[in-house]
Amino acid sequence: MGTLSGVRVLEMAGMGPVPFCGMLLGDMGADVLRIDRPVAPERGIGGAAADLRGRNKRSVQLDLKSAEGRETLLDLVRSADVLIEGYRPGVMERLGLGPEPCLAANRALVYGRATGWGQDGPLAQAAGHDINYIALAGALGMIGAESGPPVPPLNLVGDYGGGALYLAFGVVCALLEARHSSRGQVVDAAMIDGVGSLLTVFRGFLAEGRISGRRGGNDLDGSAPWYAVYETADGEWMAVGALEARFYASFIERLELKAEALPDRSAPGAREVLRGIFAARFRERTRAEWERIFDGSDACVTPVLSLSEAATHPQATARAMTQRFAGVEHPAPAPRFSRTPGALRLAPAQDGADTREGLAAWGIAPVRIEQGLAEGWLRQGDATDHASER
Repeated sequence: MGTLSGVRVLEMAGMGPVPFCGMLLGDMGADVLRIDRPVAPERGIGGAAADLRGRNKRSVQLDLKSAEGRETLLDLVRSADVLIEGYRPGVMERLGLGPEPCLAANRALVYGRATGWGQDGPLAQAAGHDINYIALAGALGMIGAESGPPVPPLNLVGDYGGGALYLAFGVVCALLEARHSSRGQVVDAAMIDGVGSLLTVFRGFLAEGRISGRRGGNDLDGSAPWYAVYETADGEWMAVGALEARFYASFIERLELKAEALPDRSAPGAREVLRGIFAARFRERTRAEWERIFDGSDACVTPVLSLSEAATHPQATARAMTQRFAGVEHPAPAPRFSRTPGALRLAPAQDGADTREGLAAWGIAPVRIEQGLAEGWLRQGDATDHASER
């Protein structure tokens, strides 16, 4: 049934970390009801079915600009455990649906808010994206080669690491506390805060003088030749993570190099020399050949795989890391539990496909649902796609 079976979550449809957080909660068994606007958002190729963050949810299209729509949301709040939203500060308040009226309707509600900059501060109302949040948090400036520009790590660090995961963690923490106090609270999950928290270890390294705080010269930013990527003879890449001495020794051995012929890793100028030696050696063989050479070793060397290749790697297949569901390959729910595992239960929600079913399941009277559909403050979307999985 999942660790969060029985937990009811209202997700205010949006971009960035909130839909991913809703997916995480849904994967663990929560009943997630996504509140979409009556006008469907623009989507890329594949539409809602290809937005895997929409899995394990139902979708209701509700006009929150109408009095009836707002009152319906408050009725849903009364039977919810969690509400999550990712609008700019003040948007929900202007709708009359901020924390104060929602907590008045349900004193045990956990009200989760995800933003880039937080609910206050000089940038609270500024627009931004993942790249901006990780830039001001200090993470982006540490990623990439010393001689080149910072390299954006997709939008994994801000949106999903510092945003969605911290929002989900905060929501579950507040749910646990509410079980004892019977009182809810607001969870303010700012991506700039989350990324700052992710940098905790590196703040410690900086205080110790182990890193410079900038690109280059740090063991984990790709500038160390024993923690880097190298091109192979066929234009592919191998990833090397031979940080510790014993792993480095295995790495040197599998490269068929003699340790005594190499400069000491800590010697001035050693990094440039070693990088040249390692790069030349890796260019001598194909990726497949290097995979065979390092297979079974403790050298911490692996191939750099594409998403398609990663899904079929023996380690991925052994753990069923991807699962085909509703005609699409999905990453499996994570983390894993021994008694109450997460599961793929519902295909990605089509906008408004569950308006009738979802509202009825949450206690809204059928006559009111039909009234809303007739008056236009509710909309029933297309429920035909992947109907068998929903």
